[in-house]
Amino acid sequence: MLKAQVHPHFLFNTLNNIYAQTQTTAPDAASMLLRLSDLLRFMLYEGNKPLVPLDRELKLLQDYMHLEQQRYGNKLELSIDLPGDTRGLQIAPLLLLPYVENCFKHGASQLLDQPWISLQVRLDGNWMKLKLLNACVAGGGGRQEGIGMSNVARRLQLLYPDRHQLTITAGEEVFIVNLKLELEPGAAAPARNRISTVHHE
Repeated sequence: MLKAQVHPHFLFNTLNNIYAQTQTTAPDAASMLLRLSDLLRFMLYEGNKPLVPLDRELKLLQDYMHLEQQRYGNKLELSIDLPGDTRGLQIAPLLLLPYVENCFKHGASQLLDQPWISLQVRLDGNWMKLKLLNACVAGGGGRQEGIGMSNVARRLQLLYPDRHQLTITAGEEVFIVNLKLELEPGAAAPARNRISTVHHE
């Protein structure tokens, strides 16, 4: 157990040192390091928990999307619309990430011109409504449903039987994931403003 704790400790200390050194000389790189550190910390320390706060899961998606966006520069249009107040709701960790990964792997990376991805999350009581869209090569939407998507579908059946609705639409030039999920209530969280961003970075 001690050995398993030493290696992550060294990793995060090193990332923090690099972050401190790049804050003034390379602020964009420093921002990427901070997001990467948060993403790795979530995967290492929270990924095996049965439930995590919804706001942590959504921040993971946001960090991942911004890190991926660095590869595309001004080519990729990224729209992220998340609830500011997640009402203390909890979700199984890493449940939503494969859908976002899929957008980049089979959507944005396949397009030479004008790739775009849109993520929208709404809350209605204990129900979360996620809508994720991405542009895809004409006629190529049907190829987006790979192993990762199948694994998520199985996790949903195991963890949220009769408590989710999943609809995947593979259009000619757009791939759409609609997920409605009844989440677990948790401790009340302080309200924040809605997070809504559109990036062409």
